[in-house]
Amino acid sequence: MRASLTIKYGLVLILSAASLAACGGDMDDLDQYINEIKAKPGGRIDPLPEITPYEVFTYVADAQGLRSPFVPDTPQASGAAGSGTRPDPDRSREYLESFPLDTLGMVGTLYIGETMYGLVQTADGLIHRVIPGNYVGQNDGRITEISESEIEVVEIISDGIGGYIERDAAVSLTD
Repeated sequence: MRASLTIKYGLVLILSAASLAACGGDMDDLDQYINEIKAKPGGRIDPLPEITPYEVFTYVADAQGLRSPFVPDTPQASGAAGSGTRPDPDRSREYLESFPLDTLGMVGTLYIGETMYGLVQTADGLIHRVIPGNYVGQNDGRITEISESEIEVVEIISDGIGGYIERDAAVSLTD
């Protein structure tokens, strides 16, 4: 047993020495390249750009007539946050409002009499008929128009400062 270990270690030592000897081969081309680079004259290094000092801004003294950075610059800031566009909390929710708008896909249209319905497929594979006035998505999205290629939606989203704004969105026809 001990002899086989000695033989194994001996083979590993011989293979290591042979591979190290192969690494120390002819390096004349590398030495020549290094000497050529060293022989070239050194270039001039451009000076660093001048650093301008920070200018202090004292808001109270220098800001005559400027808007305060602590007051929002939107119409809702003037007390309109309680009025205007808002989601209706008393409206009964429709089934397609339980799905995020980006998970819904339009798969076609359907005419029944004079009425054009949009066909919307949910993530679970079910297809639903919708008409303008129906709600879809999780942001109080109301369908405004249905065309052959998309369903246009107006969503009511929070503006981040206590009010709401309307945002246009669409559910496009999928392949």
